[in-house]
Amino acid sequence: MHKFTVTITKEFEADTAEEAALLMYQELTKGPAPLDYSVTDETGGATGLTLDREKADEFASVDHTADPGNW
Repeated sequence: MHKFTVTITKEFEADTAEEAALLMYQELTKGPAPLDYSVTDETGGATGLTLDREKADEFASVDHTADPGNW
C-alpha cells in the first residue's frame, strides 16, 4: 500500500482561523462532498483531481474493506 495526503481547498472569509475551520466543517456536514482534491504521494509528487460525482458516489456505497487486496 502507498500513502497519500489528500487535501481540499476552499476559501472562506472569517475573522479567525478557527472560524474559517468551523465554516469548512459546516460546509462538509451540510452539503455534498467536495469533488476537487489535491493528492500528494509519498515521494512528494502532487496531482490535482476532480472526481465525477456519480462514480464517486458509487465507489462510496461499496464496502471496500471486504476486498482481499486491501488486507
